[in-house]
Amino acid sequence: MAYLEKGLCQPYGHDFSRRSMENDNRCFRKEWFSEFHWLEYSIEKDAAYCLHFYLFKPDRGGQGGGHIFTKTGFRDWKHKKTLKDHFGLLDSAHNQAFAKCTNLMNQKESISYVMSCQSSSYRTRLNAVLDCNRFLLMQGLSFHGHDESKESLNRENLIELLNSYAARCKEIKELLFSNAPENDQMTSPTIQKDLINCFAVEMTRVIIHGDSLFSILVDEARDNFMKEQMAVVLRLVYKSGQVKEHFLGMSHVTNTCAQSLKDAIDAMFSIHGLTISSLRGQGYDGLQLAIVSATRRNDMLGDLFDVLAIIVNLVGASCKCVDALRTCYQANILEKLNTGELTSGSGQFQEMSLACPGDTRWGSHLLKITCFINMFNAIIDVLENILADGVHSDKKSSTVRQMNAMQDFEFVFNLHFMFEILAITDDLSQALQKKDQDI
Repeated sequence: MAYLEKGLCQPYGHDFSRRSMENDNRCFRKEWFSEFHWLEYSIEKDAAYCLHFYLFKPDRGGQGGGHIFTKTGFRDWKHKKTLKDHFGLLDSAHNQAFAKCTNLMNQKESISYVMSCQSSSYRTRLNAVLDCNRFLLMQGLSFHGHDESKESLNRENLIELLNSYAARCKEIKELLFSNAPENDQMTSPTIQKDLINCFAVEMTRVIIHGDSLFSILVDEARDNFMKEQMAVVLRLVYKSGQVKEHFLGMSHVTNTCAQSLKDAIDAMFSIHGLTISSLRGQGYDGLQLAIVSATRRNDMLGDLFDVLAIIVNLVGASCKCVDALRTCYQANILEKLNTGELTSGSGQFQEMSLACPGDTRWGSHLLKITCFINMFNAIIDVLENILADGVHSDKKSSTVRQMNAMQDFEFVFNLHFMFEILAITDDLSQALQKKDQDI
């Protein structure tokens, strides 16, 4: 820095001595100082040098003239081309040395300094985003929403949480949103998915203890796109003696036959470095599915579930119908209480509603049938109202068919028959799900 602050030695007023060169007298020309701004001249040695090359000559062999411009000095006044060759192209050895000199004198403007500052800002911004990610993941909250524009009153969880973070920390505020580079906001769904995946990978490493023994719990469910998804949960015993269950991941399967599930599990094990030899148990949620599958193989019971589904859709088609069902049910309860058919008590006659059951939800079919039996008269009343108010002929005919089916002996018998069966299996289901159950 002392050399550079002192500046180049360029004695414009000096009487440059001449030397005989190939039958001609030649000397250094002061015009070269203007043409080659990096050039300096030593009066004592009668030679030209390059200050930048002297300070930061790269170790690149003879490029840039080798030691001519640093040690021996340039004296061949007849061949000006040597000076041009030393300067060279944009990535020449001279230009690299010149850039280092410039960066040394202007450190806050140098690329390395800027990169260092950007790296520090990047880490601070990344840590702030990861803190928010960690909170949202721990609470099981969504990251993004419908409208995250600046004009939105609610920019959803991630951005609102970052705004709250920035409002309480000046250092963070100076690095987020408009104060961050446009391509380094770290709030886009793509970047967030990458960060979440990193969380998942690290958590999986913590959960899996190398060659530890474990068992797996497997279940399947359809997503919104009607794709069959297989979920796998690891069950391990920690050194402290605690039994822990951890969600390992989900995988799309073409069907739920044994071979498809086995292939999917093998693939998941391969990804996470697990081996079949360490597997000590497998659990598959199938009791409720087995019962539903068995009942659907019986024509009469299969028709029962089909009729139930149609009636639920009819009665729950509009808020008006749902409100009417609730009102009719309440009126029927009050009437039976007044006539003495029912006795009041704490927790009895809670508000009920009809909903479509899920084959993979334990007890949902029993709940549906229970509500259907308790609300039987109210459902008939609502269907009669639909029939009276109906405009479309196809809806009228469907309502008539379902009313006739409901009041048929076979339908009522099957309804109570399935209630008895599912009540027994539900007790078993609840027992199997107890945390203190040791099978």
